[in-house]
Amino acid sequence: MKLLLPIVAAAVVAGAIGWFARPHLSPGGGRPVAGPSDDAPGTRRILYYQSPMHPWVRSDQPGRCTVCGMDLVPVREGEAPAVDGLVTLGSNAVTVVGVQTEAVRRQPLVRTLRFAGTIDDDDSRHRILGAYLDGRIEELFVNNEGAEIVAGQRLARFYSPMLLTAVREYVALRKDASAAGGPLLLSGAATRLRQLGLTDAQVLSLPTTFRETDLAVDILAPMSGTVVKRTVYAGQHVKEGEPLFELGDFTTMWFKFDAYERDLAWLRPGQAVEITTAALPGRVFTNAVAFIDPNVDAVTRSAKVRVEIPNPSSTVEGRAERLFRHRLFADARVRTVAPDALCLPRTAVLSTGGAPVAYVERAPGHYEARALRLGRIGDEVVEVTAGLAEGERVVTQGNLLLDSQSQIAGVPRPEDPAGDDAGPVASPQAKPAPAAPVGGPSGGVIAPGAQRAVRDFLKAADAVREALAADDLTRFNVAAAALHPVVGALPDIGALPALARAGKAAHLPEAKDLPSARKSFYPLSTDLVEVVRGLRGMPDIAAASADVTLYQCPMVKRAFPGAPKTASWIQLGGPVRNPWFGADMIDCGTELGR
Repeated sequence: MKLLLPIVAAAVVAGAIGWFARPHLSPGGGRPVAGPSDDAPGTRRILYYQSPMHPWVRSDQPGRCTVCGMDLVPVREGEAPAVDGLVTLGSNAVTVVGVQTEAVRRQPLVRTLRFAGTIDDDDSRHRILGAYLDGRIEELFVNNEGAEIVAGQRLARFYSPMLLTAVREYVALRKDASAAGGPLLLSGAATRLRQLGLTDAQVLSLPTTFRETDLAVDILAPMSGTVVKRTVYAGQHVKEGEPLFELGDFTTMWFKFDAYERDLAWLRPGQAVEITTAALPGRVFTNAVAFIDPNVDAVTRSAKVRVEIPNPSSTVEGRAERLFRHRLFADARVRTVAPDALCLPRTAVLSTGGAPVAYVERAPGHYEARALRLGRIGDEVVEVTAGLAEGERVVTQGNLLLDSQSQIAGVPRPEDPAGDDAGPVASPQAKPAPAAPVGGPSGGVIAPGAQRAVRDFLKAADAVREALAADDLTRFNVAAAALHPVVGALPDIGALPALARAGKAAHLPEAKDLPSARKSFYPLSTDLVEVVRGLRGMPDIAAASADVTLYQCPMVKRAFPGAPKTASWIQLGGPVRNPWFGADMIDCGTELGR
């Protein structure tokens, strides 16, 4: 509705202008009614005719826009773009285009980050209980995984000739304290039993609990917690070092998620995180960031973040049950508020491949393109560190049409402003010092067809993803071959290096089986996720990814040889269709956001 009203208003105004601009017919429908002549005294000379909705469409004669079909509007002297670097619009054109401005001001910078992760147990309290020596499991006292245990609880009875010999020697020494060297031998025997897996309390109780006829020794739980995995059965022979039980402490859970490089600047230990999970609908848990991994993954360019969550126990139908279950999927929201910074609306920024640009209103109807140096990006505003002064008014709506008008008129593109080390923010009167483009050596103005080329590329890549989701190898090879010509049309956008990487990764070889197909698709998929994230910070081509959704699967390790634990992908439309497993787990995936 917000977009519809300006378009309807523009059509009405442009139609009225076009109607008044053409010769009026007489009531009889024949000859034109006399009207004011373009050359009459006091009338400004018409320079050319221009589309009110697509300013790059111009003609020397009245007519209709070749894009939208609207009547061309006359542009008279004084309304054309000026030669001093300003774009000038008449009051009628300002109304038709719908130009809106807003003042640059200091304000808090608010940013909301969203992540997807997994709720796991406390890694520092996770333990695998293994066999200390060869033997046989005589009896199991804990048979099911998920059982709650306490420290010292019996888990199994274990037969081992070596262990029985050591126990009997110790019991004999305890009973015969007068033997030569008794204290020293007794201490050595106790130490040996502890080395064979017995606890201190268990060793001390042996003289009263162990009988000469006993052929097995109890294996006791070394900690309180939950049995995560049981790997043995009664009667099973085990070798030294073989795992018997995997134990975890679920009293405190770890919520772990991946934060990309651009998000790390907003995160810090102690920061509040709102956590939600589908397993507990309608509930929000607020906890603090406990740790941020200083190591960034070389492939995903992300770092692990950990939040510690208390996990109380309750009794349900006579059995103990924890609030959070092990390995739940969960979503996190982090809302950060930075101190006051000089900010402008995000809609005012145009990313042209070089330095970001905003149009500044120098006077009513007169606009100047100003190159910017940007800082942190918030939800609604973006920090500007050079190029603007507080109080200046920037165009927030209609700036794309102004930019097109500027290019048509040949107004030089503004240069990158000086950075913070070059002094204060440049004033409107001072020309900023030249500097290297933000987009790098290859950065340049984005061509008009860039959005369509990027959109075609995303669509062709999604066809490859869909073939993998359908487990169709033939379709994959056909879609992969169709990617090659699309890559050749991709624009060179210096501010979006991930697009160049994706173009190189898109030359997929013919695959002989689905695992190799998924392996070759993984680098392309990773780059495409970065491309879509970058596009959403570039208003002039952001529409290329308007209906793209990002998904992540945390179980990719089994999908193909050398696969990482988690992988992301882009998808046009829904519902989720996992390319890494196809029909086996077609709906396995967490939405990362549109």
